[in-house]
Amino acid sequence: MYAIVENGSKQYKAEVGSVIKFEKLDANVGDKVELKVLLVEDAGKVMVADEVKNYKAVGEVLEQGKDKKIVVYKYKPKKNERKKQGHRQPFTAVKILEISAAE
Repeated sequence: MYAIVENGSKQYKAEVGSVIKFEKLDANVGDKVELKVLLVEDAGKVMVADEVKNYKAVGEVLEQGKDKKIVVYKYKPKKNERKKQGHRQPFTAVKILEISAAE
């Protein structure tokens, strides 16, 4: 069983026990977060739209951190114009605990 969950206009494949790196969430380590479910696949049966409106995915925040550094280098040839920047994207690691229909 897996579900497609949405967070911050991005979609992720979530299975029970999997750890997903979301863009930074406003939650502390150990908090439970509820994610919006868009699609559920269970034993070969795929459910979408109104069929999954009562489903929810619950996860536990494992870590708040920053990804590896990405180097951004811009230059214009023959103009002696160079610019080097670095960026580390913040993330939240969430372990999926359950995917179930809400009562």
